[in-house]
Formats: sequence, structure tokens, C-alpha cells
Amino acid sequence: MTKSTIKLLDVLALTVDLPEYNLYRGQVGTVVGLLAGGAAFEVEFSDRNGRTYESVGLRPEQIMVLHFEPASPDSVPEMVTA
Repeated sequence: MTKSTIKLLDVLALTVDLPEYNLYRGQVGTVVGLLAGGAAFEVEFSDRNGRTYESVGLRPEQIMVLHFEPASPDSVPEMVTA
């Protein structure tokens, strides 16, 4: 993931555990600031009522952007079965 793929207000998920912040892989946050010229990101984690419970600086390899739309207009959804 390159730093140009992450933007202010992107919704992200943690890809690592950060027990020192009581944050764990899969928790969802929002980019609220760009740090070190876009090489790191201030990510805010909020509860269901919108109250922030943690705000921490993260590197690109610690997070992944969540997408809510198909990657391209030609994408065809596939059903995955076990």
C-alpha cells in the first residue's frame, strides 16, 4: 500500500494488534490527520455513539483502507462458498 492511497477521512481497519492502546486487528477507525508528510496517519477510533476512545499515529503497513464500492465498474460480485 502506498501512502498516496490513504486520504483524510478514509475509513480503515487495523491489520495488527496494538495492546498498548487497547486496539486490536479488525477495529475500524477514520483518518483525521496526515503525519510526516503523508508517511503516517492520525487515526481516530470511536464508539457507536461517535465518542472517540483512542487516537493514534499509524504507519501504512498497520492499516488497510475499507472500500464500500466495487473496485471497478466492470466488477461482477462473486459468491464465495466454503
